[in-house]
Amino acid sequence: MTASLIKQPVKTELYASKAPLEWAVINNGTLYTAQIPINSSGDVVAGGIGAQSKQVMENLMHTLDAAGVDSNAVLQVLIYVTDRSYLAEFNQVYSQYFTTPYPNRAAMVIAGLAREEMLVELVVYAAVN
Repeated sequence: MTASLIKQPVKTELYASKAPLEWAVINNGTLYTAQIPINSSGDVVAGGIGAQSKQVMENLMHTLDAAGVDSNAVLQVLIYVTDRSYLAEFNQVYSQYFTTPYPNRAAMVIAGLAREEMLVELVVYAAVN
């Protein structure tokens, strides 16, 4: 197996999940990460979509920083929300973290996420050196 085929985990200060996952891995110049709206205790933050959007974006920014990049490295964002009405408020928060040129993105409205109280989740791809 060549070195370019091996994923490298990114060490973050995010809550150490009990699930079999890494918050982010890097392979061949690309960072792969999924972010949920949990705090440092592993609890989903209260306060509705606004608070959860801010938490998920803060978790993403922390992960990018741990990988040695910033929001300009983000290539694509996949947004999952549990209600279409959440997208407007999510966009208000999202726009505080990105400037033009924006990442490519898609938004999906889904029936639910892994934890019932979660209203938003992100899957993000970013370029790293």
